[in-house]
Amino acid sequence: MMSHQFPRGLWNVGWRYLLRHRWQSFLMVLGIALGVSVMVAIDLANASASRAFELSTESVTGKATHQILGGPSGLDDAVYTRLRRTLGDIPMAPVISTYFISPQLGDRPMQLLGIDPFVDGDFRSYLSPNSAPDVTSWTAFLTRPGAVIISQTLADRYGLALGAPLELEIDGRTHPAFVAGLVNPSDELQRRSLEGTILADIATAQELTLRSGKLDWVDLILPKNDPSAVKRIQDLLPPGLQVTSGQARQGTVEQMTNAFQLNLTMLSLLALIVGLFLIYNTMTFSVVQRRSLFGTLRCLGVTRPEVFGLVISEALLVGVTGSAAGLALGVLMGRETVGMVTQTINDLYFTTTVQSVGIPILSLVKGAAAGILATVFTAGFPAWEAASIPPQAALSRSGLEVKARRIVLWMAAAGIGMVVVGGAAFSIPRYNLLYSFGGTAAVVVGFAMLAALAMVLILKIIAPVLDKALGLVGRMAPRSLVASLSRTSVAVAALMVAVAVTVGVTLMIDSFRYTVNIWLNQTLVGDVYITAPNFSATASTTPIDPAAVRAIQSWPGILRADLLRTVRVQTPQGEVQLSSTNNPDIGQDRYFLWSKDPPQGVWQALQAGSVLISEPLARRFNLLDHDSRISLETPGGLKSFPVEGIYYDYSSSEGAVFMSSSVYHADWGDQAVTAIALRLPPGGDPDRIAQQLQDELSVSQRLLIRPNQALRAEVMQVFDRTFAITAALRILATIVAFIGVLNTLLLLQLEKQRELGILRALGLTGAQLWQLTMLETGLMGLSAGLLAAPTGYVLALILVYIINQRSFGWTLQLSIQPAAFGQALLVAVVAAILAGIYPAGRMSRQSAAEAIRYE
Repeated sequence: MMSHQFPRGLWNVGWRYLLRHRWQSFLMVLGIALGVSVMVAIDLANASASRAFELSTESVTGKATHQILGGPSGLDDAVYTRLRRTLGDIPMAPVISTYFISPQLGDRPMQLLGIDPFVDGDFRSYLSPNSAPDVTSWTAFLTRPGAVIISQTLADRYGLALGAPLELEIDGRTHPAFVAGLVNPSDELQRRSLEGTILADIATAQELTLRSGKLDWVDLILPKNDPSAVKRIQDLLPPGLQVTSGQARQGTVEQMTNAFQLNLTMLSLLALIVGLFLIYNTMTFSVVQRRSLFGTLRCLGVTRPEVFGLVISEALLVGVTGSAAGLALGVLMGRETVGMVTQTINDLYFTTTVQSVGIPILSLVKGAAAGILATVFTAGFPAWEAASIPPQAALSRSGLEVKARRIVLWMAAAGIGMVVVGGAAFSIPRYNLLYSFGGTAAVVVGFAMLAALAMVLILKIIAPVLDKALGLVGRMAPRSLVASLSRTSVAVAALMVAVAVTVGVTLMIDSFRYTVNIWLNQTLVGDVYITAPNFSATASTTPIDPAAVRAIQSWPGILRADLLRTVRVQTPQGEVQLSSTNNPDIGQDRYFLWSKDPPQGVWQALQAGSVLISEPLARRFNLLDHDSRISLETPGGLKSFPVEGIYYDYSSSEGAVFMSSSVYHADWGDQAVTAIALRLPPGGDPDRIAQQLQDELSVSQRLLIRPNQALRAEVMQVFDRTFAITAALRILATIVAFIGVLNTLLLLQLEKQRELGILRALGLTGAQLWQLTMLETGLMGLSAGLLAAPTGYVLALILVYIINQRSFGWTLQLSIQPAAFGQALLVAVVAAILAGIYPAGRMSRQSAAEAIRYE
């Protein structure tokens, strides 16, 4: 009688099998390790970037629950003084925050935080008694111009001591400063936050930022769930100032970055899907390889659940080992990936000053769980197959292949059904991106289920040609692949999915580049562009020196100077970017989703008080109707503006509002300029004018003066940085599939070793064996490449017209490059042929007698 418990001997059988077939086990472990590593690397990058944002935010906001925000010019510090006297029972603290670079601090973006140390302790504990500097440093910090406090970690990294001079470049102007004190927080999170932040007294910060009498905001700590406290403060504020929840501001940024991070997660899951095909293929082969053993065990009384448990236990061991290796590899990859993700977030969303964060344990747990569960789940069907077959059928090696050929049509029908289900998922409301990603996965898996039928049809079509051209070998190769359909079809599906992902992502990137080029041709119509230095790649909000503006407007050889002012303003839905311009040709310079008036009438509508909004903002705020209006917080209070039109914009997924300079000046009273576009007369030389301005313009502020072509190149550089990680994922998915094909070929050669030995004994030469193996692998690659073309095209349609639009609000123009399909077919065939070199060499060196003796 067999024990109802899982017999220890069966555990030993499973482990011994894995140890005896080391190469096979290694490939299984490698497949899941690569899949898990990609997922972990992306999750680590996303989590680290999010944590860096949180730390950067916490270094500024601290324990503040709310903030009083002003307009583009901030708020008068007299408002804070009056509130302090009136509401002495409410903790509040003034803040000035700006970004700078310093050669003494690594020339990287850092944050200058201006605080009042006498009231700031309620919000931030950087200057607590345990970490605060000594009395001498305090005295210097409060009384000497340019005095700043930095962390001990930062001082050690750059070799700075007390009194060390600093040069801070803020808004293009260089200001002298010095290290007045050092702080050494005991809390690890605070220490990391201060790696990118230096502290200054509020008066010193006002001097360094040229904001005399101004504050950026006032921090508040208000009781939870007490709307009356917010109303009480709001009633005391002058028009244009607003009490905003700190969580609301942070949530707006998180909402924008979540779409970007979810896209990366989807791509990493596609790589994991490719790895799952590899695991399924290998586990299926391990079952086929031991069908006679399972049949014998069943005849000896081993039950079906015990056979099932044997296969699952092997998968569990492989899953644990592969996941552990994947975690280690994912951490190594994540260190590079986090830099790519952080750079993209800096380019598109916000500046992050925190350079390093710890490894989130949750990312490791998710990666390990996904690897183990996916491996066990994928092994479920082979395990069920091993347990369900009768002992007599198990002793027949051909049973599984006969069954595989019978269900080809059923698998294809199920695949079509999966594609239909995936398509139906896209009809679910746009705001739920998870349904979109689920639909994408269903479509990809559905096409993968068509691999067997597609390969059979391709082989039937090409078999007569091969027969005439190559004779015996040409007849054998297609038949051999069909005879081993249960494994070859899965390998072809894995390679097809990887190549299809490559095709789809390549077409998406090509479409994005094509669309951005069209957009740049229509929007960058100026010949020379001038801005102050800024740490965002999307829009500069740093004012240009008024003296420089006047000098540039009167510069000889210039036909016209278009002035632009870009600021951040509040709306009931959150903060947005507002730009004002005096460009009368904006109707012709922009490409519109729709506009109420023809291009010539757009400027008149803007001068009358209407605004233009970008497509991402229109989708984000649901302002797609022709009668839409948008409310903006002005110094005089909340004001509603009619939307004249929606223009396409690919500089940011956040979105922007455009209005005429005259309307902006009237409502905000702000005459500052943040960018200038110079238009030259026909025949003008942009490079010469840019160089003249750079050499001869004498102002106290460093300016970025770039000809049209140079600015276009910088925009495309940001574009390439944004998609660098996507290209890396594309390569990793192909590597996983390559390993899958290599694994399949090795296993097939092992399975057919006796058969090939008999053929060798009957006269098959080593050269013919090479030819047979290369032909088989080439046909597998050809089948995968041909099926990858329609799959990749459908995937590109999903990425371009559904995923990107729902994630970022962008409407892209699909650009089909035939070269992408040709390259994909070439990659599939070459990858398959390369994967067959080792098995072919191994078999050609083996003697016929040795091969015949193989069991």
